[in-house]
Amino acid sequence: MKTEKINTIIVGGGQAGLAMSEHLSNHNIEHLIYEKNRIVESWRTSRWDSLVANGPAWHDRFPSLEFDNHAPNYFAHRDTVVSYFEKFAKKIRAPIKCNTNVEEVFLNKNTSKYLVKTSQGMIEANNIVVATGAFQKPVFPSIVPNDIGITQIHSQYYKNPKQLENGSVLIVGSGSSGSQIAQEIMLSGKKVFLSVGPHNRPPRRYRGKDNVWWFGVLGIWQKKTPDPNAQHVTIAVSGYDGGKTIDFRKFAKQGLSLVGLTAKYENGKLFFNNDLKYNLDNGDKSYISILDQADEYIKKNNLNFPEELEARIIESDPDCVINPVLNIDLKKEDIKTIIWATGYQYDFSWLKVDTFDQTGKPDHFNGVAKVNGIYFIGLPWLSNRGSSFIWGVWQDAKYLAEQIAKKNDNIIN
Repeated sequence: MKTEKINTIIVGGGQAGLAMSEHLSNHNIEHLIYEKNRIVESWRTSRWDSLVANGPAWHDRFPSLEFDNHAPNYFAHRDTVVSYFEKFAKKIRAPIKCNTNVEEVFLNKNTSKYLVKTSQGMIEANNIVVATGAFQKPVFPSIVPNDIGITQIHSQYYKNPKQLENGSVLIVGSGSSGSQIAQEIMLSGKKVFLSVGPHNRPPRRYRGKDNVWWFGVLGIWQKKTPDPNAQHVTIAVSGYDGGKTIDFRKFAKQGLSLVGLTAKYENGKLFFNNDLKYNLDNGDKSYISILDQADEYIKKNNLNFPEELEARIIESDPDCVINPVLNIDLKKEDIKTIIWATGYQYDFSWLKVDTFDQTGKPDHFNGVAKVNGIYFIGLPWLSNRGSSFIWGVWQDAKYLAEQIAKKNDNIIN
């Protein structure tokens, strides 16, 4: 049986794969997208019911398609985002094969082509674009035993408060997911503990502009590498309820119980580091830093933006910060559910190509792998800080399509 051949295969039919498809089509490069489920499946099934985009509609989109019937500063609901990408796929006539899993990719040394084993058969390609995104394998810390009668789930599987058992809830992780889920469950009437680790806390809006606008003009999106001292610090930002700055002290005064970083479990108790105030104070520093940079930018460019002195008011410390809780008896606090909002790790086990460093991360420059014909897209810090965001992945896709087109031209010439 003759193996089908094609120039480029994109693995993954999410926002990264669709962006890549548009730009490959612009260069008339024949390609296929293989998606093991449906288009943008993670937006459908790996998000909670009330989720909205973390950036406004004018920003969190592709430049070639706007959201239908939504104001520019609207934060699109999860279902709206799914509909947007479905429309985009039709608009660009994306050649996508859904419900087709890529099981293995390896190099045919005789032809220097890549053989792709899928659930529907074999195919050969000159180029492989890895567009499986950053949310591949949930990180589930093995701190709390599974046999103590407490339900433990990753934030990927949280949908809404109604799915949770009666009783209190502990949420571990203070990034966008953890903070938003904690607020939603608290507002549903349950007692909630939130384990707060190191985080950045940008303002939602400041002096009339959203933080995504400020990140753009201040050059933050364009930063090439993360600060080594803050590489694993989460970002606490939200579009929930029209978009408001996340403030953990306000959450606490509304009834949320804050604790420090989760450390260990022993004899029915969870123990936390005594770092809650330190983490909150550092989050405040990141917040104030953005305000300072914004004020300097306004002054330097002589802009007539409204003053917002109240934005610099930091809430006083609640009692849970002044008198930190360093351990919790899970039974006494009636904690029945733990939600781990602890992020994801990569899983490239299907890619049998020597293009990874000693830690297992892709070895690449701006998405172009060290191995000829392999490309990565949709990963954090692929080319800059904006790379894992909707608009950022579109820009990276444009660059990678140009590199593939140049490669094709060199082969022809």
